[in-house]
Amino acid sequence: MDYLSNIHWNKVIPCLVFLVLEVLLEFSECTTQAEVNKHLELGRDFLARGQLSDALTHYHAAVEGDPHNYLTYFKRGTVYYALGKAKFALQDFTKVLEMKADFTAARLHRANVYLKLAQYEEAKDDYLQVTYSDPYNEEAHAWYGRVDELAEELRLAEAYYRGRDYRAAADLATRLLETSPWAARLRQLRADCYIALNDLFSAVSDIRSVNRLQQDSTDGYHRLASLLYQLGHVNDALKEIRECLKLDPEHKLCFPFYKKLKKVDKLLLECEEQSQARNYLACIDSANKVLRVEQQVTLVVFEARRWLCACHVQEELYTEALSACAGALELQRDARVLCDRADALLGLDMFDDAIRSYKEALELEEGLQRAKDGISRAQKLQKQSEQRDYYKILGVKRTATKQEIIKAYRKAAQKWHPDNFQGDEKKVAEKKFIDIAAAKEVLTDAEKRAQFDAGADPLDPEAGRNNFQGSPFAHFQHGSPFQFKFHFN
Repeated sequence: MDYLSNIHWNKVIPCLVFLVLEVLLEFSECTTQAEVNKHLELGRDFLARGQLSDALTHYHAAVEGDPHNYLTYFKRGTVYYALGKAKFALQDFTKVLEMKADFTAARLHRANVYLKLAQYEEAKDDYLQVTYSDPYNEEAHAWYGRVDELAEELRLAEAYYRGRDYRAAADLATRLLETSPWAARLRQLRADCYIALNDLFSAVSDIRSVNRLQQDSTDGYHRLASLLYQLGHVNDALKEIRECLKLDPEHKLCFPFYKKLKKVDKLLLECEEQSQARNYLACIDSANKVLRVEQQVTLVVFEARRWLCACHVQEELYTEALSACAGALELQRDARVLCDRADALLGLDMFDDAIRSYKEALELEEGLQRAKDGISRAQKLQKQSEQRDYYKILGVKRTATKQEIIKAYRKAAQKWHPDNFQGDEKKVAEKKFIDIAAAKEVLTDAEKRAQFDAGADPLDPEAGRNNFQGSPFAHFQHGSPFQFKFHFN
């Protein structure tokens, strides 16, 4: 009896284990399917609200939960399509057709992806298959009738390029891109045309698009960085070359180019920072270093020369500034440089030339306030040049601090104190001493100095009688041989 009981339980136990496992498996499958359905429902809701990224996240989860359901791939593919992610949309629609070859909607979607990619032969085949399964599909019929024409236009555009008719090739590529905006081949063709036509800005836009369409392209990043550098956009070029190095840290073209870009970008940034800090000699030094690194790329050389021009002007090295400004203007007519050149001419009292330079800046950039103000200032300074120049009287720069002005005043006053001279020389000394005192009065008073810098002499009785009457020298006219005794302490 015990023997028979053992035989009976030996058969029953495995059956029970199998039943338990089957129940658990069915429960697990039910749970998984419920989760998949939940993700599909959430994906549909986000899609309806236009939240494509959120919809895509849930469709990803649905595909992972049920990798054998062609509908989940189809729904995810439609989101990829809406996001313009052609590569992934194509993969999903192809997967659907592998699982269900007669799914017409997936084939039509795939045909549309091929069309946007300018893969016209593949698009034509899919449109034809759609017309077989759905003879009344107007969209498939319409595009099937046009793809041969589009393919011929693509061949013609490439023939124009080979024949160096770059404008015709670019125009035809532009027309094709209206239908096939995801075609890297077309955008690359048009970029090549723009480069040949020296329209580098347009080429940059197309190559950016190519890099988005063809991800992980080191050559694409190098080419984009090279174009941006040619345009003088050094910092932007540096960003793109770093993307190349993320993909290949030792890329034979990107790595040496990165080192050069990093150095030039650092030096140009130093020019800006030193200029803002009023350390103009350091700015000049950094600009000269740029020119030692780069002699070929026109707009980078121009940028360095532009800083040389501006910082020489600020340092009141006007002769050197004119040379630097001329070098920059040889490369590019630029309103900023023309204004800097005009400022240098003003510093050399070349008023008519300065006014002409400001007017040329206005021709390039209509309404430029700096040029308008410069013309007004030049005209006032030209008139003022016939009168006293307080900076020249004290022998200081226009950027001199109050302490520097007082120091120069003391030195000049000691030199020209009338008590140190006799006879006719005393009369000359008296005039100079009056001018020195007037210069000190104007240049150490912030308001009067501002008036003088704007082209008006605050001590000129004709320019402003009230100011003159308030002067400690109002009791005598400028240049008068009036006899008096000075006591300088």
